[in-house]
Amino acid sequence: MSLPKYLIADNSDFPEVVFVVHTEFPRFILNVTNDEIQWFEDFSEEDEELLPKEAENFVKEALEFYDREFERNE
Repeated sequence: MSLPKYLIADNSDFPEVVFVVHTEFPRFILNVTNDEIQWFEDFSEEDEELLPKEAENFVKEALEFYDREFERNE
């Protein structure tokens, strides 16, 4: 099955929160409300050193996707 790189998700248990799901490596869910990331990967020590800088880029890209999707639906 082919999936888009990003998906938007919500859940009635968290009515005030919207999530962006990144489906490619490194897979994660971003809480758009507070920029908290839940990773679905096990990272090596080397990856862990690069992660803070790369995470900033991932958050930026995910938020740009979120904004673009909502602009298209207005």
